[in-house]
Amino acid sequence: MQEAERIKCNQYQRGYFDSVPRSRLALGETPYVLAHLQQSVTALGLTPGQRVLEVGAGLGKFTLPLAKRGLRLVANDLSPVLLERLRHASQGQVKTLCSDVLDISEATEETFDRVLGFFVLHHLHDLEAVFRSLARVLCSGGLLGFCEPVAWNPLYYAQILCTPNMRFAGEPSLTSMCPGVVLPAMRAAGFVDAQARSYGYFPPMLKNHPAGDYLEQWLNKRAWVPFPHAFQIFTARLP
Repeated sequence: MQEAERIKCNQYQRGYFDSVPRSRLALGETPYVLAHLQQSVTALGLTPGQRVLEVGAGLGKFTLPLAKRGLRLVANDLSPVLLERLRHASQGQVKTLCSDVLDISEATEETFDRVLGFFVLHHLHDLEAVFRSLARVLCSGGLLGFCEPVAWNPLYYAQILCTPNMRFAGEPSLTSMCPGVVLPAMRAAGFVDAQARSYGYFPPMLKNHPAGDYLEQWLNKRAWVPFPHAFQIFTARLP
C-alpha cells in the first residue's frame, strides 16, 4: 500500500471508531466477551507474567478482562482518543502504545511472548505486511493469534446493516477472513504452524441474552448440528 493511501485509510478508521458510542461496545465481562477471551487463552496458552501485546485494543472491550489475568499487557491502537478512554477505564493500570500496526517496531523497543487481536484484522488492508510488522516485536517461539468473524457467515453482515454507525467501508478485509487468505499471509511473513479453528455462533445481541447463551452452549455440545460457526481464531508461531 502506498503511503498516501495508508494515511487516508488510517484517517478513515480514526473517524470510524473515535465516534463510536461506548455503549455499543458492551464493555464488561459479558458472555460474548468471555467466550472470545477463552478461545485466545486456550489457543495461545496465556499465563500470568507473559509479555502480551494486544493489537487494536480500542476502548478496552477485551483489554480490561485480560488485564485481570496477571499478564504484562500492552494495549496498542491507532487512536489516541480511544487509548485515553482505555487508560481512564483501567484507572491507569494498562500500559498503552499508540501506533499504526505497521509501525509498531518503530514505536517500541519491547518484545512480546504473545501478540493477539480481537476483531481488528478485518479492518486492515495488507495482511502480510501486518504479520511481518508483528514478527519484529514477537520473541522467537512466540505465538500470534487473532479472533475474527468467519468471512462467509451472514450474521456479521446483518449486524453491520442493522447497527448504527457500522459501515462496510470500515471493514475492508472482511471477505478475506478465511483460512485460504490469512494462513498463507502468515506463512509468507515467516510464521509456522499457521492454523485456523472456527467456533461460536451468535453476535453480541444474541450471545449476551440468557436464551442465546444457552442455545449457543447447546449447539457447541452437538457437533452434528449443521449450523455454521460465526467466528474463528487464526494462530501461528514465530520460529
